[in-house]
Amino acid sequence: MRKTKKPLLVLVSLLLIMVTALAGCGKSAAPAPAPPAANNDGEKKTDPPAEGNSDGKWVLGEKPLEFSAYSHYENSDFPKWESTPVGKYLSEEKQVKINMIAAAGAHTQKLSAMMASDELPDMIWTDKNHPDMERLRKEGKLVAYDDYLDKYPNLKTWMGDLNMLRSDDGKLYMFPNWYSSNPYGNAGYVVNKKIYKELGEPPLETTDDLYDYLVKVKDKYGSSIIPFEPHRAQERQGLGVLYTAFGEGASYTNLNASLLAVPKDGKLTSVLTDPVFREAQKYIAKLYREKLISQDAFNQTEDQILEKVMTGRVAVFAGASPTTMAGEAHPELIKQDPDGGYFMIWPIHKPGLDKNKIYPGTYTSFGWNAAYITTDAEDPEAIFAFLDWYTGPEGMNVQFFGPEGKNWDGFDEDGKPNFTENYDPAEVAEIQSKNEPVMFVGNTSYIDPAKYKYMENLPFEEQDWRTRYQQTITWPTQLNVTEFVNLNPAPDSDEGIIKASVDELFLEIYAKSVMAKSDEEVDKILDQGNKDLMDLGYGQLLEWRTIKWQENLAKLNGK
Repeated sequence: MRKTKKPLLVLVSLLLIMVTALAGCGKSAAPAPAPPAANNDGEKKTDPPAEGNSDGKWVLGEKPLEFSAYSHYENSDFPKWESTPVGKYLSEEKQVKINMIAAAGAHTQKLSAMMASDELPDMIWTDKNHPDMERLRKEGKLVAYDDYLDKYPNLKTWMGDLNMLRSDDGKLYMFPNWYSSNPYGNAGYVVNKKIYKELGEPPLETTDDLYDYLVKVKDKYGSSIIPFEPHRAQERQGLGVLYTAFGEGASYTNLNASLLAVPKDGKLTSVLTDPVFREAQKYIAKLYREKLISQDAFNQTEDQILEKVMTGRVAVFAGASPTTMAGEAHPELIKQDPDGGYFMIWPIHKPGLDKNKIYPGTYTSFGWNAAYITTDAEDPEAIFAFLDWYTGPEGMNVQFFGPEGKNWDGFDEDGKPNFTENYDPAEVAEIQSKNEPVMFVGNTSYIDPAKYKYMENLPFEEQDWRTRYQQTITWPTQLNVTEFVNLNPAPDSDEGIIKASVDELFLEIYAKSVMAKSDEEVDKILDQGNKDLMDLGYGQLLEWRTIKWQENLAKLNGK
């Protein structure tokens, strides 16, 4: 799942992707025990999907459905539909064909060209409330979903209150991805198990512990191992995780471009004047100048990071969803060395803080991205109906476990899949990995307890690598930030123009502060940076976002 930014997806990876980590070895220095896994008492019971067509409803497989889809994310295109297990099955067995439109890295130009030529994809998948989608909505180019919600009820059933997703005109245009009523997410710290054991399994609980450990890594392994690898530093992902270690309740989302603020006394205030942020930046700058952090953190590619993780050349890996890469690398590394691989630790915290009030990642009830249907679609109702099936119990099970019959067969009384004696964990892991890029409308509320149904009775060592750490570490340590959604101004508004300039300058200030030569230089950079941001109109943007935030709080409180 893409959580480009867990925004970012996924995301995800998701979400989705994202979907979204590691096995601790531990003696006296083992990671601190995790609190109980997320409570699923509120999960909904679901009847098996009904067969047949009634009331003129679209039914999967009854007649062909073909439409185009476009992923509006830089450097990320959908794979060919038939190249994924779910796409191959639905194309061959259920007459569903999706034609993926690629941009080859030029996504801004690609969408602009399609908008200019008035030849839009049938479906666009991107961030919720993306400025380009708001532009299309105002031009009347998006299809409202309101008339379909009762006819195809999975989204309404599993999502619940959709009001926070509605546009200013009161209509719903987005189909959310990885929405949930329970905590979810994969942000945190992944540790190289082999290196950890070779260094004597020292404690890794506080920021002091982490610093001492990274120094030991550098002293023993030199340049052959990266002590601390932050994922997507330019988006404040891996380094944002470190920021949260310095404040109880400090939110990773504070550093996201969709917020870029710290709530204080009912107002959104400047990140650069926040004492917690400043303390974190001084710590991060110290790690960077002592070469304990990857020196190319701000300009390396995803492939370069993946190569280091896959080959075990990182000691600690942090990010919004480090489980995606580490989960792929772990089985490969233990093939070479049974004592190798990765495990996850409880979030690092500054000494003196309550470790159970540290949240390295965040989640919203509405997920991170969304699917939009454009008015170019020949049959928008059929596309919505397909997405609603895709997000429902049967669709989610097909995406995660394959077609019904092999790994699962029917539903139990709670609507969860009945897993068969032929259930193949390796096959299921491969299915999930290959399907992740086309999990458009993930239903976290349903699939998380469904996945864990199979895992819960297995010994810890035999549980799926990602799932066991989601249950014990990542889900219990993610912060709900639903109140901070929808804080992006229209790009052509005064605040939208200010935001574009602020985002660009903030990244420059942030990178400079990470590379500062002393604590004093960090303060100097942030002082000047705050002044420069205010000169661009940052204060006006904060005031606008404060108003929108307070409106969100009123909606959430039912006022």
